[in-house]
Amino acid sequence: MKTLISGYKSITSLGGLTILSSNKESLCLGELEMSLKVEDVMVEDVVTVEADVSVKRAVEMMNKYEIGCLIVTKRGKPIGIVTERDMLTRVLAEALSPEKTKIADVMSRPLIVADPHMDLEEAARLMFKMKVKKLPVVSNDKLVGLVTLTDLARFQPQVIKILKKIQTMETTPKRMKKVADYYVV
Repeated sequence: MKTLISGYKSITSLGGLTILSSNKESLCLGELEMSLKVEDVMVEDVVTVEADVSVKRAVEMMNKYEIGCLIVTKRGKPIGIVTERDMLTRVLAEALSPEKTKIADVMSRPLIVADPHMDLEEAARLMFKMKVKKLPVVSNDKLVGLVTLTDLARFQPQVIKILKKIQTMETTPKRMKKVADYYVV
């Protein structure tokens, strides 16, 4: 394993997934201990889209299910994520054709994922370090759920305490500031 970010080790598996595991000492938040796991709060019904689908079709799916992201798959394995923001910055702002542009061309990758048995504290820390608000949950190369920063913030007061602690230790990434400011007073 090679060090990717201070305190994190990178494990890359087939399909372009990047799974980050931590060095336990670097994630210690003093007296704040959590026994809740990602699997306790994740959404299990995750909508996916194949990489060769058009952006137009993907947007139709997002509208139909009233969701803000799709997990991109190739032959059933998760390889990326596409969000509303990706559509705005990589399609609309670049004046690309939604009918002709494939999701594979605008998705975010490598896919940063969580393990279902990961502590919520570690998942929140990972989101801040990697500047992402959504973590697909993968077990044995299979997509099993999705957890978002909003899910963590809404779940319980203990998570709010952890987010406050992380904010004092690190600069809140700009794209996460709105959620953090709204839920973490």
